[in-house]
Amino acid sequence: MTRLIFLLLMASTSAFAQYRGPAVESCRAYAIKDLKRDGNQLKDVVFEQDRLLIERYTRKVGNQFVSSVLSGNGAVVYDGMPSAELSFICLLADEKRPVFFTWLPRQDASALSQCTRDDGLRAQPQPCLELLLRVAESDLGQLYANRFQEANERGEAALAAYRKSNDEWRQYRDAECARRRDTASDGGPSDRELACRVELTRRRAQDMQ
Repeated sequence: MTRLIFLLLMASTSAFAQYRGPAVESCRAYAIKDLKRDGNQLKDVVFEQDRLLIERYTRKVGNQFVSSVLSGNGAVVYDGMPSAELSFICLLADEKRPVFFTWLPRQDASALSQCTRDDGLRAQPQPCLELLLRVAESDLGQLYANRFQEANERGEAALAAYRKSNDEWRQYRDAECARRRDTASDGGPSDRELACRVELTRRRAQDMQ
């Protein structure tokens, strides 16, 4: 089914349009029901309203008639925990009848959003951001260990270049996040700096894979 969805999206020539209609709540309710059926202890599902797009399709996907495809970014919100920031695709028979919903990985997830969607975290997001940073640093450290071994096998010059790259990246990250802290127009400056460190560390890990 998932493969058919991607083929559907690639093959369609219909124009996308910003959307605010009843399919939004229909798909959100479907997603909540789907997650709870699988035993997920979520608090809520939210969709980012400025990123919702609907595509009129009016064909079959397998044996199921699909009139439209709603897609966008959203999050699964947990009580006292960072939210899961994801993208989604929702297939609908009509605007009030979803027939399929799936979450997709999201590379540009906002760390600050992860730590402020839950009411219990919003007033004091720093511990949550520090947790996310520890996880991101740990993931990056594992990748660094693998790449270090590869560089070491290629000789001293490769190893020196590898170390230089890592040192200069960390200097860039710290300087850039300090800049964002000093120019923050909303939220706590220290929270903005921590969120920046999380996001740039995650991006570095993606680049190192």
